[in-house]
Amino acid sequence: MLKEKEHLSKKLKDKRDIPKIQKMISGKKRVGVIGATSFIGDHLLPLLAADDYDVLALTRRLSLLEKQTGYKGITWQLLLSKNIPMAKGITKWIILAPIWVLPQHFTLLLRCGAKHVVALSSTSCFTKESSTDSEEKKLAEKIKRGEAVFISWAQQNNLKWTILRPTLVYAWGRDKNISVIYKFIKKLSFFPLMAQGNGLRQPVHAQDVAMACVAALNTEKSFNRAYNISGGEILSYRRMVEKIFESIGKKPRFVILPISIFRIAIFFLRILPRFRHWSAAMAERMNQNLVFDHHEAKRDLNFAPREFMLTHDDIYIGNKI
Repeated sequence: MLKEKEHLSKKLKDKRDIPKIQKMISGKKRVGVIGATSFIGDHLLPLLAADDYDVLALTRRLSLLEKQTGYKGITWQLLLSKNIPMAKGITKWIILAPIWVLPQHFTLLLRCGAKHVVALSSTSCFTKESSTDSEEKKLAEKIKRGEAVFISWAQQNNLKWTILRPTLVYAWGRDKNISVIYKFIKKLSFFPLMAQGNGLRQPVHAQDVAMACVAALNTEKSFNRAYNISGGEILSYRRMVEKIFESIGKKPRFVILPISIFRIAIFFLRILPRFRHWSAAMAERMNQNLVFDHHEAKRDLNFAPREFMLTHDDIYIGNKI
């Protein structure tokens, strides 16, 4: 079966074959995924295939698309236009791309006959709306505006919508939070803290987010609802970093810095590409509680996230230092 699908995928260059291909795979459930090469997509696609979906995985990133290997139930397609023949008739969609770029895909979704769209957002729309950093405030506003535009569009076109807002997502060294802390510790064997770093956190694994996406896709309870998707453990920022030390066999070492010194240190760190998105506001949040109740997701989606624990794969797959 896998070889047959690989053979079919090679025929996609000839549009005359597309109706035949669609007919051959139409016997199974179908779902489209935009932003499929994201690190959440790495976990989502196998889950969808295991749930007996035929997946049309779309991405704009040709370099990553070329690295994808054949996987039963998954067909890859380059997202270059608003009219992709292979997408016709797909009524269920999961959007992993940033929610503020979702309007770029509205035409495609309508043309293919979408009926239910699950979109990924972020709790940053709440945690960064009062940030002292202007860029973070803009990001929070962009996320909120993206959600509002998506909901309005779905209502106007009689589509069902679901929004999932994860907290601090980590996995496979491809995130921009836990993996950056890991890289800092790996290089310097210490980590700077402002005050005691006692602000509470709920890191959520990418696979748990992916499982929530699949659950939302499969239940009418998720229709026209937004859910906060947080981790299964509440721990202080300091304890979270201690666990990262422990995961790589290092004794936790912290340097406590006042905010004034932190600002200077971050100014110079931002010269390095991997720390470019760091800001003094991030240091301030080390002592702020960023906790989100996920009881609604548990009730409707059977969401049961794991505690924060880094495996070998979580820290090493994407961290070739």
